[in-house]
Amino acid sequence: MKPILSAALSALMVFSAGAQTGDRKIIRIATDNTDLVLEVGPNNRLYQTYLGPKLRHNEDLINLTWNQHAGSDGSVSTRGWEAYSTSGNEDFFEPALGITHSDGNMTTYLYYENSTQEEVPGGTHTKINLRDDKYPVNVTLNYVAYPKENVIKTWSEISHREKKPISLSQYASAMLYFNEPEYWLTEFSSDWAKEAQMSTQQLQFGKKVIDTKLGSRAAMHTHPFFEIGLNGPAKENSGEVLMGTLGWTGNFRFTFEVDNVGNLRVIPGINPYASTYELKANEVFTTPEFIFTISYDGTSQGSRNLHDWARKYQLKDGEGQRLTLLNNWENTAFDFDQDILAKLMKEAKHLGVDMFLLDDGWFGNKYPRKDDHAGLGDWEVTHDKLPGGIPALVDAAKEADVKFGIWIEPEMVNPKSDLYEKHPDWVIEQPNRDTYYYRNQLVLDMSNPKVQDHVFNVVDNILTENPDVAYFKWDCNSPITNIYSPYAKDKQSQLYVDHIRGIYNVLKRIKDKYPDVPMMLCSGGGARCDYEALKYFTEFWCSDNTDPIERIYIQWGFSQFFPAKAMAAHVTSWNKNTSVKFRTDVAAMCKLGFDIGLQDLTAEELEYCQQAVENWKRLQPAVMDGDQYRLVSPYETNHAAVEYVDKSKKMAVLFAYDLSPRFQEKLSPVKLRGLDPDKKYLVKEINLMPGTESTFTQNNKVFTGDYLMKVGLNIFSWNHNTSTVLELTAQ
Repeated sequence: MKPILSAALSALMVFSAGAQTGDRKIIRIATDNTDLVLEVGPNNRLYQTYLGPKLRHNEDLINLTWNQHAGSDGSVSTRGWEAYSTSGNEDFFEPALGITHSDGNMTTYLYYENSTQEEVPGGTHTKINLRDDKYPVNVTLNYVAYPKENVIKTWSEISHREKKPISLSQYASAMLYFNEPEYWLTEFSSDWAKEAQMSTQQLQFGKKVIDTKLGSRAAMHTHPFFEIGLNGPAKENSGEVLMGTLGWTGNFRFTFEVDNVGNLRVIPGINPYASTYELKANEVFTTPEFIFTISYDGTSQGSRNLHDWARKYQLKDGEGQRLTLLNNWENTAFDFDQDILAKLMKEAKHLGVDMFLLDDGWFGNKYPRKDDHAGLGDWEVTHDKLPGGIPALVDAAKEADVKFGIWIEPEMVNPKSDLYEKHPDWVIEQPNRDTYYYRNQLVLDMSNPKVQDHVFNVVDNILTENPDVAYFKWDCNSPITNIYSPYAKDKQSQLYVDHIRGIYNVLKRIKDKYPDVPMMLCSGGGARCDYEALKYFTEFWCSDNTDPIERIYIQWGFSQFFPAKAMAAHVTSWNKNTSVKFRTDVAAMCKLGFDIGLQDLTAEELEYCQQAVENWKRLQPAVMDGDQYRLVSPYETNHAAVEYVDKSKKMAVLFAYDLSPRFQEKLSPVKLRGLDPDKKYLVKEINLMPGTESTFTQNNKVFTGDYLMKVGLNIFSWNHNTSTVLELTAQ
């Protein structure tokens, strides 16, 4: 451990009017670009005094005062921006923490006790311990600052030693404050096949709340991330913007409150809806991690901050390779057998991908999985469909020289299943009401340790019997309905929280035993997309909607917070009005896969796909591990363009799309970003259909990086639904 600041700085005197003279306790949480400064006030409570661009000189910290943001009325001079405001105190606005003590008292005041800092991989972890002076309640605020990536993640830990349990009615992960002329919120709404749709509005006085109450598949209607433009709407390449996301797979809530003097407080955390939590003595309630960056050069830089941080420190195998694949779902759905799958594995090899992925429909005997009405929960191979079981499929994959992956949905159950008949008490279902079924299924009660063992064993049994299974697609197709837990009994209000913690318990066990097995996180599309789950998954499925036009918007939205390496995208038969080339070029912006029958392709289309796979693998240093630049927005134009530059700046890839241009509309050059201005780059069009020549007039020419960034390339056309992919190579 080391002191928060130097002895000289920690001994600074208080100069604010009306305050007592004494040592100032200042806690600085810093990246290379951002300062979050907290101070212990003369009342021994903790306040935020600054959050913004990094201050160059330590001595400037003495000019930050803990109550500088209070109103001008002298009667409120004791108020400031309390770092973790509590219910019942003198603050007039939304608190972070609400407690009912064991004696019924609903007030809590937190006072500073101590703080420490220690080095952790990539950054510095600050712990600040707070304590109520009347009740034995402790709160530890945690901040991990990653200097190079300009990312801070924060969470709180709540505990007590009262004689009886206390009730938590609110338990936010953090509180952040801003004092700007304007605040503009960009939110990411969603539905099945409409994920990550971006919209922006100005925040006015009062509260704007984004939340979800679905329990599981929780991000079906709104995603757990947001952007706040400070003093104007968030822009791509300029302006100050807060970009925040919560690592929680369940119900979440973001509260944005503009107060009476125009200050903004941002409160992220678990949604406390129907979730009052009874906390026992010495038990620690740990909130989810809230991860944020503040960019001073628009959302593009903020995204690169988060992408770099995620690959290095959060995403499972974030710096490893990714497997291209062929999935069978859109080709066969439930209608397949062992021979059909073996042929598809050979197709996967012929296509040039690394793996064949078997989707839904391979399990169940008493109730065979012929559609989505039966079999879910019975994780044994359907004997008459796959007589050789998974071992035969693994062998067939080896013979085809591809890896083998498999689909599971282990948190769910069909009522028509052997599991449901044997263990109805394992299911979230109300005992005295008619049952409502979403997608003909119910949710297993993951708060129950026996259910956790069962779900772990789904993966463990497959890998124990078949250690060569190389990949899992883990799905979750239903929110929680009929909310009641036989296991929770008289603690039903804890189910939403304990259910998600149970999922994490299982995922941690799987990762501990099988650390090198990649898994895709899927939830009826992109309804699970958070950085806590991604500690255990190498990628997530953005949407079941693989129409390339829609995918451009969906991937644009998700790319605000997630690197391309974390976003799975497949070439399918959705929107056959577009070419296979266009569909492939859109999917190639992310982790590339295919879900299409090769027999449906012409010889030229197949040859094109084979070449596109080879190109994608060669360009992984840029697309998977490089810096992303969103150059032309489909939200603002009839075109779109996204660029990736590898870290050495020796390689870049530009994806450009003509969507629905107007007749003879003005076409502007696309100015690239992130290149070395003094390097010369050969620009070459790739991903061309066999037998066609490039119509890109600047093809195979050499330009300086400076020219490409200041003048740009004339890459757009008046054609509809066409794509161009350019490879740039430093000479």
